[in-house]
Amino acid sequence: MDGRVKVVGQVERVDGTSLTYAEFVDRFMAPNRPVVLTGLTASWRACEDWTLPGPGDSRRPDLGFFARNFPSPLVQVADCSSREFTDQKRLEMSMQEFIDHWAGEAHGGSTSGDRESSLLYLKDWHFVKEYPNYIAYTTPTFFVDDWLNMYLDSHPIHRDSDIANHRNEINCSDYRFVYMGAKGTWTPLHAAVFRSYSWSANVYGRKQWLFLSPSQSHCIFDRYMRSSVYNLNDDVSEKQFPEFNKTEWLECIQEQNDIIFVPSGWYHQVHNLEDTISINHNWFNAYNLHWVWNLLYEDYKVAKEYIEDIRDICDDFEGLCQRNLAANTGMNFYDFFVFIVRFALANVIELYHLQKLEVAKFSSETAHHFVYNLKSIRNVASKMTTTEAFTTENLRTISEDNRSAFSNVKQILEEESFKRLLMTLSKAYEHIDRGQRNCLESCTSDSKGCLSAICMKSDCNVVDHITSLIDEVCVPADLVTLIDSALSDG
Repeated sequence: MDGRVKVVGQVERVDGTSLTYAEFVDRFMAPNRPVVLTGLTASWRACEDWTLPGPGDSRRPDLGFFARNFPSPLVQVADCSSREFTDQKRLEMSMQEFIDHWAGEAHGGSTSGDRESSLLYLKDWHFVKEYPNYIAYTTPTFFVDDWLNMYLDSHPIHRDSDIANHRNEINCSDYRFVYMGAKGTWTPLHAAVFRSYSWSANVYGRKQWLFLSPSQSHCIFDRYMRSSVYNLNDDVSEKQFPEFNKTEWLECIQEQNDIIFVPSGWYHQVHNLEDTISINHNWFNAYNLHWVWNLLYEDYKVAKEYIEDIRDICDDFEGLCQRNLAANTGMNFYDFFVFIVRFALANVIELYHLQKLEVAKFSSETAHHFVYNLKSIRNVASKMTTTEAFTTENLRTISEDNRSAFSNVKQILEEESFKRLLMTLSKAYEHIDRGQRNCLESCTSDSKGCLSAICMKSDCNVVDHITSLIDEVCVPADLVTLIDSALSDG
């Protein structure tokens, strides 16, 4: 693959055990730069259970362990030899069928005739959701500020019944995955879902990654910005992709136990140089929230343009645009607004407590997190104020499920799902403040009057405080007002 693209550098490698959280933010997360982190998987159960001793100090995948202990009825598998639209063709099979195919290929044959020449790659396996009691790994501290998975652990991604069908809910249950594939399996050129960050840890094997900076992402598209390069190993048509020859790539060879941080908007293609098992999370937070909104807005414009000719005969044109956006991108403007309203309220609560004497033991850096988070949410909400989705006319047509999910502040604060989100967020920043390297355990509430982990009072009046700032958040401008009031209050 190297000969077909211009590689101008290697992704930086850093000892993760000597890096502080603040250094990671300043050097990589905030400037949106990739990095390979070493030394962070030594205590992972997966590194022992999922592999067997090999020659010397090496190890090899223990496929039998998966077949015995994780007999998932169906897993999603990509056929790396078959393209379907912009991705590889997806198949569903049992874990045992997948293991049998892998083992058959390893011995020079195949147990399934029509897949004889196929390289099958198990992708997007929601392992944590399927086996919550098996703690395979601990999320490194650098990645625990994960709003996406915090939210999905307590909230549905969609509220509308015509969007939130069974299959969609399965696919959106979380963004924590296990990938497993034989040598030669690969992932086509793409940028991460929602333009999120991702991190990927090699439990076993080696991978080659090629990265393209967001500043050059337009070069892999055709002149209409509709179709993009699928495979860097192909002869890329200069006529179809006239800017492709200008691209400059970073390369990374990811070794066993390495963790790679993939920033937002970096297109990448990945090849398994050996049999490989990896753990992957997609996630976003205040540092890349604007990337998520920008993608939603750009995809919305495409969805709207596609059906513009039926606007005059459509009873709910904006609603149709939003439903199409949810189907194509994974969430729509209303889903996203519900999301940011809840994170705004959670951060207001945490900042309120940090301004009180009883929690003065927490660092000023922790207060900075909450202020930065609120400013990031405010920045995105201010961009949403002029969108058609939130005009008075269009808000009259949205479902009651959507409207109630972001409008009544007191009702939101009393929801069990919001209390779970608040506790998880609170514990995450408590964990970051301690600077420990181990993962968070699942959070449960205690007998205190407040769900914040940093509140010591049994008679906390934070609900009254927030509702005194604003009692309804009906449109993005209301959210801007709430955040401005919270930030000026201290």
